[in-house]
Amino acid sequence: MPALLALTSAGFAGFAALMPIAPLWAVHGGADEAGAGLVNGVLLAATVATQPFVPRLLRRFGTGRVLAAGLVLLGLPSPFHLVSDGLGWILLLAVFRGAGFGILTVTGSVAVARLVRPARRGAAIGAYGAAIAVPQLLLMPAGPWLAATVGPWLVFLLGTLPLLGIGAAPQLATALRARAVEARTADPAHSAEAASSPPAHSAEAASSRSARRRYVLRGLAPPMVLLLAVTLAAGALITFVPQMSTSPAAATLGLTILTASAAVTRWRLGALADRFGPRRFMWPLVLLSAVGMVVTAAAVRDASATDVVLLPVGMVLVGTAYGGLQNLTLLVSFAAVTSREYGTASAVWNIGFDAGTALGSVSVGLLAAGVSFPFALLAAAGVSLLTLPLALLRDPQPPQPIAQ
Repeated sequence: MPALLALTSAGFAGFAALMPIAPLWAVHGGADEAGAGLVNGVLLAATVATQPFVPRLLRRFGTGRVLAAGLVLLGLPSPFHLVSDGLGWILLLAVFRGAGFGILTVTGSVAVARLVRPARRGAAIGAYGAAIAVPQLLLMPAGPWLAATVGPWLVFLLGTLPLLGIGAAPQLATALRARAVEARTADPAHSAEAASSPPAHSAEAASSRSARRRYVLRGLAPPMVLLLAVTLAAGALITFVPQMSTSPAAATLGLTILTASAAVTRWRLGALADRFGPRRFMWPLVLLSAVGMVVTAAAVRDASATDVVLLPVGMVLVGTAYGGLQNLTLLVSFAAVTSREYGTASAVWNIGFDAGTALGSVSVGLLAAGVSFPFALLAAAGVSLLTLPLALLRDPQPPQPIAQ
């Protein structure tokens, strides 16, 4: 866990530093709101495109090498932003950064599931979430301020922080191998079960695989959609608060509050979920996300004067839902699959996370350019409300085993 937390913190530090600044750099080069939203949209589209292939890469090349490559892709392009502020160049760099981010996110989630036993997994996901959230808490609000007071070059230098995490990758890989050996030794029945299963190409095996795929889909789709909706809301605020607020101080405070509340809830809610189960906390957080977006829309309804009281209120509500649902949906996803399918669960969960953030960036940017920021935020609130029935679902029943 220390190695995982160290490289996760380094990776997300570089990601967080550039999240609000890369769009502003595009605006500096002449891009409009839609172009600015496209920056993080392309970043996360590249992330989502990479994530389904990460489990296969891990099996072929090993955790250490794949993680090191991901951290290089995420951190190395950052200073090259200084070459040009043209939108096309920024989008090209976003593709490389997105591929690295996709590797980091899927591998980190799988590592948490494999390193920690299910009874303590909520607390472990909380610690992993804190390693993600603390760099965002420090660097995401500070980025616009540092760029304005010192210069964008400093933020682009901070964007290389993922390179510092490369040294922890071999240690994590060694720990995962040791944990895998321990798990096989502790559960010899697993090998016996595999040996007694139907032949791989038999009709029984095909029917069993088909039933298993349907069960996995039923288990993973609802938490992914819930996560997509809340990250759409938070991703929109992270990308556009510096642009939609007339007060730089209020924007910095709002981003700080959003990331701080997300860090606290993602960290602390894990232990509560271990004790009481994750399901009972999910629907209140969905409602909280929708209400927070409505309050934030009210705060920026006057384009010439941001309501500096309502803005932090909306941000803390969205941040609480954002952090809490990250933890709970990941727990539900891992509970829906066997250990063999952790890679699939991690990839699907991370696709929901990053697709939501990308959609928030692109869709809210397009709506803001065509109508207004308040209208775009209200639309995001509506998306959150539409997912409420999914938060009330029970866990699907596993398929019945085929008689031998």
